[in-house]
Amino acid sequence: MWSEFKAFIARGNMLDLAIGVIIGAAFGKIITTFTEGIIMPFVGLITGGIDFKTKYWDISGKIGPGATPEQIDAAIKAGAPLVRYGQLISDIITFLIVGLVMFVIAKLAMDYFARLAANNPPPPQEALLAEIRDLLKAKA
Repeated sequence: MWSEFKAFIARGNMLDLAIGVIIGAAFGKIITTFTEGIIMPFVGLITGGIDFKTKYWDISGKIGPGATPEQIDAAIKAGAPLVRYGQLISDIITFLIVGLVMFVIAKLAMDYFARLAANNPPPPQEALLAEIRDLLKAKA
């Protein structure tokens, strides 16, 4: 069992996955900071200075309108039933920005790899195998 576990951990794709998760977590923090520190102030400016994180609906009616983020956090810790729709809006905007950035990075990477493949033709044996594959497809 120990040898199977070592073989599982030693696989290249397991290491690649671990590295990807760690880099993804660090990249997520960068995007969150970018969104909250750069994008959201502009969104607030466009929407008339609205800070989405302070938008909530107090089901119990104990917290009045216009509470500060600190008061909202204290109420949540105290167990007050708050529907924080502003936080949801902020998180959706963050998700869309992360998705857009990841799309752009993936597109640039795919374009780069396509250019690399065009500049480096496959070795002769791969070209021959591709011809055989194409002939077999044509017969089927």
